[in-house]
Amino acid sequence: MKRPVIGVTVSEIRHKEDAQRVLHGEPTQTEMTLGLSYMRAVEMAGGLPVALPPLTMESVDSLLDSLSGLLLTGGPDVDPSCYGAQPDAELGPTDPVVDAFEIELCKHAYRRGIPILGICRGAQVLNVARQGTLHQHVPNINKGAVEHRQSETGSLTSHQVRVSPDSSLAQTFGGGPVRVNSFHHQAIDRLGLDLRPVAWAEDGLIEAVEGKGQHFALGVQWHAETLVSQAEQLALFERLVQAAGLAAQDAGERQASDSGEQEDSGAHAV
Repeated sequence: MKRPVIGVTVSEIRHKEDAQRVLHGEPTQTEMTLGLSYMRAVEMAGGLPVALPPLTMESVDSLLDSLSGLLLTGGPDVDPSCYGAQPDAELGPTDPVVDAFEIELCKHAYRRGIPILGICRGAQVLNVARQGTLHQHVPNINKGAVEHRQSETGSLTSHQVRVSPDSSLAQTFGGGPVRVNSFHHQAIDRLGLDLRPVAWAEDGLIEAVEGKGQHFALGVQWHAETLVSQAEQLALFERLVQAAGLAAQDAGERQASDSGEQEDSGAHAV
């Protein structure tokens, strides 16, 4: 069986003036930056990962035609203009071009029923694409009750999350609670359409959301890609790949059925 192709967004763009000149290398130019841990996690889960650059809006549908699943990765803050808010004084760097592309990509993928997994910023993009909003600076609301930006490496965990027992996420984890890492200062505020919260930090902050219907859509606030040595964290990517494989199979069957109907129609016409 062919491995499902999973599109992996690249949210970090390094402009040429910020790129490092390499000895004997080519002149610096604007670059995409993506941690290989995302690609490795998809590969470990049985998928075939491909990096998605921020292209023009006209390319979104053609791009999705070649994908069976979508992984929305971590990265910079989402610009508050995307959900109709004014910027907070603590807002970090944003990239409106990347925001617009990823939100549009997510909207079209959701409409098509393409399985989606969002990681950290990716969970926030999923929520905004579904008309939700974000907290722009977590310390403003939790007063440091839980540290959401740890100093330790991403392979270590820093706090616990409570998982809703009636959620698909709980089935993936085999119950809860679970310990996670944390590298964010923005978080989900008002929920997007057809999303429900399924995990919370000890300070009440939403740590995961999932779609209400049959369509696989899951966003987690932690960086699961650096925790895949733990079976329950790798299982998040395995679920994405499994859902993508089923979606690709269904699409293939529909295409075959449509082709058969067209052939029958042509034969009757003769």
